[in-house]
Amino acid sequence: MESQHSAFCVEEAEETVKELRAALLAAGITLPSLGLDPVSLAREAPCPLIELGRCSVQTAQRLAAVLR
Repeated sequence: MESQHSAFCVEEAEETVKELRAALLAAGITLPSLGLDPVSLAREAPCPLIELGRCSVQTAQRLAAVLR
């Protein structure tokens, strides 16, 4: 049962990354390092975290503007 839950969590996280990437792209923002955090996937029962990664100052400013 735990392995099914873990698989669902990973699938859900992957789908969320796709949705976030598409939403950011629609706003003209690209986060090059956006993806699943590999360390959180290395656990016996993965509970994935989404890594937003690094970006330029200009990208961070655009992201802040969109969020306001």
